[in-house]
Formats: sequence, structure tokens, C-alpha cells
Amino acid sequence: MHRAPTHKIKMDINKIKRFYFIGIGGIGMSALARYFHAKGFEVAGYDKTPSPLTDELQAEGMDIHFEDWGSQLPQAYQNTEETLVVYTPAIPANMQELVYVKQQHKVLKRSEVLGLITQSSKGIGVAGTHGKTTTSTMLAYVLSQSHVKCSAFLGGISSNFNSNVLVNANAEYSVIEADEFDRSFLRLSPFASIITAMDPDHLDIYGTKEAFHEGFQLYADKHIKSGFVIYKAGLPLKKTGFQSLTYGVNCEDADVKGFDLRYENGKFLMDVQFANNHWEAVELGLPGVHNAENALAVCAMGLKLGLSEIEIRSGLKNFKGVKRRFEYQWKGKELIYIDDYAHHPTEIEALVSSIRLLYPDKKVTGIFQPHLFSRTRDFLDGFETELAKLDHVILMPIYPAREEPIPGITSDVLVKGIGKKALLMQPEEVIEWAKKQNEGVVLTIGAGDIDRIVPTLKSIFEHNGN
Repeated sequence: MHRAPTHKIKMDINKIKRFYFIGIGGIGMSALARYFHAKGFEVAGYDKTPSPLTDELQAEGMDIHFEDWGSQLPQAYQNTEETLVVYTPAIPANMQELVYVKQQHKVLKRSEVLGLITQSSKGIGVAGTHGKTTTSTMLAYVLSQSHVKCSAFLGGISSNFNSNVLVNANAEYSVIEADEFDRSFLRLSPFASIITAMDPDHLDIYGTKEAFHEGFQLYADKHIKSGFVIYKAGLPLKKTGFQSLTYGVNCEDADVKGFDLRYENGKFLMDVQFANNHWEAVELGLPGVHNAENALAVCAMGLKLGLSEIEIRSGLKNFKGVKRRFEYQWKGKELIYIDDYAHHPTEIEALVSSIRLLYPDKKVTGIFQPHLFSRTRDFLDGFETELAKLDHVILMPIYPAREEPIPGITSDVLVKGIGKKALLMQPEEVIEWAKKQNEGVVLTIGAGDIDRIVPTLKSIFEHNGN
């Protein structure tokens, strides 16, 4: 059994004057970088390649480079007493800067730094294989618009905040996306949490479905002494002493229930019931059954934290979502283009079902870039089943991220499994294909670097749709 880390990180945070991030361009790392920069610390770091996000960090005043400098860090960051180095497990262990700083500096993983933050504030974790970014961002927005307030560290760019971090020095609560990858969430000390889903993933880390579920159980058990857990009804969690509430759409056994989902006059509405209360026609800023479930989780958390019905309704109605989560890029009469981060069969199923609900008469084409060789291998049948529900499928080559290729695991395998409606294309071929499209719904789907072609596709579809 893999136990949660029990060591306490000993350091005098008051002596720290600057932070150095290795992998600063990652969505979680950049949130921390922005947080400490906003608090007045000097911040610099490394990332493998420039991106729109690193451009923004540089414009905000952070010093970023894109070559492995080894021991040649900027002079100020050579001061080991005043510098804290933060890195992400996505960085290869033999990266020379990382090797050097581990010998010289105080070095912490991103999850350990988040752990420190949850020790010094009331951390509200949002965990789950799917939905944690949208749910944590929705929760942060609803709290920020209420009398409660919060800081937040998010796994995506909030369309309301136009950032992945929210800094409120006077807030009692910090909303933190609790990531199961590398068992990172076991380093947190949460006051309360939402758990959205426990579908197995990251089997390259956990090995088995049972070990994956055990990781979530260990996370939930962190709440036994204080706080509470809000989780989707039906998840395989054992109630070992922590306080809890469950939520679910069309689920009579849930403590907080959503039902009668409907799309009326351009509004996505849901009735909410809990205890002896019944809220009619709660308006949601985002469509889809999965987003209704996310909203229920936020309702439950808001109620536990003392928010009023008016505050919760207003926050949900005005929530604009997260970039790359069901994000409309172009909405014309005949042609609609939506970009989404889905990278697991369950997420693709939720995306496609939401599209069918909104656009039942339109043909839907999905452009999918698989993320990780191991995930493609582990869920090959699931990917084939869910992608086959689209009218047309374009597969891009697998995005490897941290992995080496696995023999026999390629996008060609998916194409063959899906059949005649699927084609394999390189990014430049996708762009040429897009120039010929003028109707239907087009989706870009994936967690790799598929987002790099999104602006080009958006421009093409805007032209074609006018």
C-alpha cells in the first residue's frame, strides 16, 4: 500500500526573497509563479519552449529562458538561502539545471509548495479524473463574487479572471486543483474537498485500477479530523469517518440533486433540490450534463461555506468557463467551432453528448490529438467507442509529453479501429482541410499541443462562416 507522504517540509519561508521555477510555462507552475510574483517576490525560470503563457509571464515581469543553462543560473538566484526552486515532475530527471539545483538549493515539487499553502490557509481541494479544472474555476468564481472570497490556483485560464491564479490576501480560503498525477494530492493538507470522478487514469503511475482508487481514498481520509468531502454520488469511496455530502444529476440517492435539465431560449437551466429546499430554474453559464454536475458540486460547497442562494445563483449564471474547456472559438449560423481539453474517453463522451444536445441536427467533426502513448494503450477501446460517435474523426499523431514511444501504439491504430469515418492528418493537413469547411460543428480535442493550431483554425472558420 502506498501511504501519503508524512514528512513536514522544514524551511524558513520568511527568508525567501525569490522563486525559481523549472517548467514555469506549465499551467499549474505558472499559477504559482503568478501568485508569488503578485506577493512581491522575484520570479524567474525555465521552460522548454515559448508559448502564449510564457509570453504573458514575461510581460508581467518574470525572467524566463528556454535553454538548459545547467549551473549558469542568474546571479541573484545562486543565493541558496534566499532562493526557493520549484519544479514539476514533467521535467526529465537528467535535465542539467534540475540536477544542479538539487545539489545546491532548497528544491520542492509544485505539489509540496501547494501543500505549504494549504497548511497556512483553509485549502479547498478539487480532485477528480475529470472536471476538476472547470469545477475549481467555477468554485473560485462563485466564492470571489460572494461575501466569502478566496485565493485560487487553477489548472486552466479562467475566462472570467483571464488568469489561472486569483490572489486575495485577506481571504480565509484557497481553492486548489488537487492533482492525482504522481500522487501529488497526497501532499496537500485540505480543509475541505470536492471529488468529481475516479475513472482510472495515469496507470503508468498507479499500475492498477485498485491502486488508483486507493489513492483517492487516502486523499479523502485526510479530512477525517476536520473539514468535509463533497463527492459525486456513486464513487467507490469508503466513508471512514470524514463528513460528507454527495451530489448527482437525476440521482435520488444524492444529498444535493439536480434534475429537469433543459435548454430554453438560449439558456441552460436546472432545478436543484437539497434537504427541504427546492431551487427552480438555476441558470448555468455552461451547457452539458457534466457541467451541471460540476455546478451541483459548487452548490454543495457554497452551502457548506455559508453562501446564500442569491450568491450561488448569480455566480453560476455569470461563470464564463475555462479556456480550452468547451470554449467557443467561432459561432456562426452554419458553422460552429469549439475547442476542448478532453483527453480521456469519459471526457470525450461528455463533450460529444453535450454537442448532440445543443446541435442535434448538425454533423459533428472531431479533430483529436491523443495525449500519451500509455493512456492511448490503456484506454484504446474506450477512445475508439467514443470517437466513433462523431460523424467524422480526424486523428493527429500522439502527443508524447514525458513518454517514449510504445511499439504498436499509434494514431493509426485508432483510425483502423474507428473505421471509414476516421482519417490521420498532420497539423498542416488539418489546416488545409479546414479551408474547405463551411458548415457543421468542428471540435478540436486534446491536452497536448493541438492548441497551437486553434488560432489558425479560428481565423479560417471566421472567414468561411461570414
